[in-house]
Amino acid sequence: MGEIPVAELDAVLGGGGWDVGSSLEGPLQSPGSVHLGKNACYVVLAVLFDKEERVLLVQEAKPECRGKWYLPAGRMEPNEGIVAAMQREVKEESGLECDPITLLALEERGPAWIRFVFLACPTGGTLKTLEAADAESLQATWWAGDPCALPLRALDILPLLDLAIRYRRSAPHPPTLPQELPCALICLRLLVTFANDAGDLWVLLATAEPPHLPVVACGTSPAELRRGLRLPVLRLLRDCLRPDPHPGPLGLLGLQHRARGPGGSDGICFNVLLSIPPGSPRDTPPELRGPAFSWWHVEEESLRGCILQRLCAAATVPVRS
Repeated sequence: MGEIPVAELDAVLGGGGWDVGSSLEGPLQSPGSVHLGKNACYVVLAVLFDKEERVLLVQEAKPECRGKWYLPAGRMEPNEGIVAAMQREVKEESGLECDPITLLALEERGPAWIRFVFLACPTGGTLKTLEAADAESLQATWWAGDPCALPLRALDILPLLDLAIRYRRSAPHPPTLPQELPCALICLRLLVTFANDAGDLWVLLATAEPPHLPVVACGTSPAELRRGLRLPVLRLLRDCLRPDPHPGPLGLLGLQHRARGPGGSDGICFNVLLSIPPGSPRDTPPELRGPAFSWWHVEEESLRGCILQRLCAAATVPVRS
């Protein structure tokens, strides 16, 4: 195997991106480019607080939920950046301008529907009143009480508010924001790790030249898009590891997306961290099924410490299905 991809590891662990190029692993039948409004839907949602610790809520104008309250949220438009979409939705629904602080969570119902949950801070604008009501919202307010005291559009915002409050008190992961790098598909770059009780650490690498972290793509057929982001990960691991692994949850280290990607696509690459739990024997990683992958023993102390720290359950952006 050639030179270990330390620069790629450093970029991924630091929340950055890395060119996907042609490094996709495994067969994928007719992978199609991703285009919003055609074969995928991305949603943005923002949690904002003011100096008095009040949360920003907007009153819905849509006929099916008119008069109910929710966090600022809406669909990304084709060829729109993720942060730009969040800022647009906040402005349209509340009248306020904002800057992102970090991603709080990534929610998915199969790769066809992905919601990016941001913690953001207000930077200007004027809070929308009933006199300025339009098709986007009726009004906005800074709410200090229990949100459940209001008629909410849905209760799914309550755990997101809890995440935001906990992050503001003690940030479990570094600020994580989308990086501007193009990607035609929805894919995942995998930092797959194995650690034993003695503190030894291994990372799974694809052995193609140059060696790299494995990248798997989600298909864009209707059947593929109904399945979660975890499916292509499990498929790759079952193809390369023996016995069949039962990895831990996915944790998001970062993501990359560029508006108007290759061919006008809206693809995204998610950099995710997951661990393979010890089996038998417990001191070495699972056997590999072939030469396409190898386990690299991480001996450099600072890199090993960084990966082990990020393996902590709360040290990555949660991926919720």
